[in-house]
Amino acid sequence: MNDIASYWNYPLVTLSTGSQITVSQVILTILLIVVGLVLTWYLQRLVGRQLIKAKVDPNVAQTVQRIVFYGLLIVLFITTLGMLRIPVTALAFISGGVAIGIGFGAQAIINNLISGWILMSERPVRIGDFVEIDAHRGVVEEIGNRSTRIRRVDGVHLMVPNSQMLERVVVNWTLVDRNFRTTVRVGVVYGSPVRRVSELIMQATVEQPDTLQDPKPIVVFEDFGDNALIFEVFFWCHGGGERELRMIRSDIRYRIEQYLNDEGIVIAFPQRDVHLYAKTPIEVMARDA
Repeated sequence: MNDIASYWNYPLVTLSTGSQITVSQVILTILLIVVGLVLTWYLQRLVGRQLIKAKVDPNVAQTVQRIVFYGLLIVLFITTLGMLRIPVTALAFISGGVAIGIGFGAQAIINNLISGWILMSERPVRIGDFVEIDAHRGVVEEIGNRSTRIRRVDGVHLMVPNSQMLERVVVNWTLVDRNFRTTVRVGVVYGSPVRRVSELIMQATVEQPDTLQDPKPIVVFEDFGDNALIFEVFFWCHGGGERELRMIRSDIRYRIEQYLNDEGIVIAFPQRDVHLYAKTPIEVMARDA
C-alpha cells in the first residue's frame, strides 16, 4: 500500500510557485476532462432539444446551444487549472505561444469560427432560408462552428465554410419575406385575338391560390415572334423555394392551356412556310414502285 501511495503522490512537475503536480492530479484531471466533455456535449444537446420542443426559433435555439457549450468548456478549463494548481497568470507565456501557433497553423479554422458567430448574431443567413451561392441553390439546414450546411434542390448536401458565406455574394431569397416574383411565357398562333388571350392568361394567374394580388399580376404582349405571338405574365407568389415556384408555374400553365383550348385558341409551335417561285413549271416525275 505504501508503494501504491508513493506512486500515486509522486511529483511530476514542480511549478515556480513551489506547488507540485502529482500523478494523482494528472489522472484525476484526465478523468475530469473526459467526463466534463461528455457532460458538456450531452447538456448542450439536451438544451437544444428542449428549446426545439418549446417551439423556439431554430436560429435562437442554436445560438443558445452554442453559448451553453462554450460556457461549459470555459468552466471545465478553469476547473482543470484549479485541480492542477496552476495560476491563471502562469498561462501568459503559454498563451502567447499558442496565439502565434494559431496565427500560422489554424488561421482558417479561427476565421470560420468567428464567421459562424457573426452569421448567428447578424443573421444575414438563417436556418430555413432559401439561398443561392454561385450556381447552387438550397435551404440552410445548419450553421455550424466551421461550416454552413445547405441542402440543394436536388437533395445533395453542400458544406460551405462560414467565412465564404460572409465574403462571397450570397442571394438570400427569404431574408425579409417568402414572396417571389416569377414569370410564365406562352405563345399563340398569328391571328389569335390578343386581347382575349391576355384576359385568359390573367384569369389563369389570378385563380392560382398562391398568387399574390398585391402587387397585381401584369400580362405583357412581349413580342411578335418567328412562330408565335409571345405573351408573358409577371406575378408575385408566396413560396419556400424553387420547388414551390415550379409547381406554381406548372399549375398556371395547366390553366392557361385549358382556357385557350376552350376558346379554340392554338398554342403555337415552331413551323416554316416554304414558298416556291419558278418561271417554268416544275417537272414532277413518278417513281416506279
